[in-house]
Amino acid sequence: MKRKINFNPTCGLIIGLLLLIAVPTVATSGKIRERNAGLASKIGWSVFTRGGYVHQMDTDIDNGGSFSVNRFFVQGGPTYVSDEGTSLSLAVGYGFDGYNFSGNTGFGGRKPWEDIHSLRFSIPLRWKINEQWKGFVSPTLRFAGEKGADFDDALTGGGFAGFSYRYSDRLTIGPGVGVLTQLEDSTRVIPILIINWKITDTLSLNTGRGIGATLGPGLTLDWRPSRAWSFSIGGRSERLRFRLDEEGTVPSGIGDDRSFPIFGGIVYSLTPMIHIGVLGGVEVGGELRLEDENGHTIIEENHDPAGFLGITFSARF
Repeated sequence: MKRKINFNPTCGLIIGLLLLIAVPTVATSGKIRERNAGLASKIGWSVFTRGGYVHQMDTDIDNGGSFSVNRFFVQGGPTYVSDEGTSLSLAVGYGFDGYNFSGNTGFGGRKPWEDIHSLRFSIPLRWKINEQWKGFVSPTLRFAGEKGADFDDALTGGGFAGFSYRYSDRLTIGPGVGVLTQLEDSTRVIPILIINWKITDTLSLNTGRGIGATLGPGLTLDWRPSRAWSFSIGGRSERLRFRLDEEGTVPSGIGDDRSFPIFGGIVYSLTPMIHIGVLGGVEVGGELRLEDENGHTIIEENHDPAGFLGITFSARF
């Protein structure tokens, strides 16, 4: 028997609230260990949450129509960090991408999909090999589909792994790779550059992290003039691929949204472990694709650069 993804209009909000409510209910202890990727970590048990909202402004699609998107993502879970620096987490994330197509011709006129829901489960593990080397592995399971899509047909999996080498107090670098199955497509292999380069006392270059349910590598340049404020610019390759409604325009088809966002952001640290921020930028190299249920392309169009604005948050307790 086929199982459908049937999110009601408040499902995403409920999942997000449950993740946020769960954060302060878990007892934590230990001291702050270090600051990494915008979150301070603790020795012992802690709970993290991060997420954000982004509005992609309306932009024209080649050969007809236009579209805009409202994107929301929240992720959270428990983490344990040992005295030796090994950490293990359970991360659960929910993403919502609400598309609004308009126009009477071309891709926009087809109105190929509307609201896309994503669930992601991962178990990141990081460990210290010696004073210079560290390793990480993160198996992941993901569902991505429109309301009414078959549950099993919207499932993908895989993982990320890599190593980093600490050359000095200012530079850590290393190779990584992501191997992920794709809906009706060949397995995707994503090379990753792991880098944490403290160029000066206030300026650093880091492997970028996205706020959404999309997957792709990136780099971010951060300037931190004080403990409370940080400013960043960066870029990231993004791709969202998902299963469509069984009774939609293309029954059980595939939607594919690719772009390269270039962004700037400002983050304010309320405490060493609670951060809020704003970001804005433009998506370039955008491409939309509609495929049938077997992955054969029906229509593929590029779209004009699209501006976006958003807010982000991250916290650990």
